[in-house]
Amino acid sequence: QDYTWEDHGYSLINRLYPDVGQLLDEKFQVVYNLTYNTIAMHCGVDTSVLRRAIWNYVHCVFGIRYDDYDYGEVNQLLERSLKIYIKTVACYPEKTTKRTYTQFWRHFKHSEKVHINLLLLEARMQAALLYALRAVTRYMT
Repeated sequence: QDYTWEDHGYSLINRLYPDVGQLLDEKFQVVYNLTYNTIAMHCGVDTSVLRRAIWNYVHCVFGIRYDDYDYGEVNQLLERSLKIYIKTVACYPEKTTKRTYTQFWRHFKHSEKVHINLLLLEARMQAALLYALRAVTRYMT
């Protein structure tokens, strides 16, 4: 909560490696904002709330929580099987199986499931960067 990508990580990485912060931020934003505005067979759906819940749940799994986010959304939007899948892929990728993949969102397209994977892997990368950059900040001060 006291060290975020937007407020701290981005600027530090840009100071250490010019332009890398911008490239990483664009990469995170592309995946975070990617949508076809569909869920399963429903078209014209605003998926931003779901995408935010997935991103914040991944960060939460790694001990990063934000004061300005209502974590009740995570429990409302992410069913248990999806949470299990996210935690398995993010924390124990070697234990991910086809069965784990097929157990969540059974009626959804594979492209939607792939998007979930992209979201959780980018959120995981950002969380790891936050921990590393925070350590660098502490070392520098």
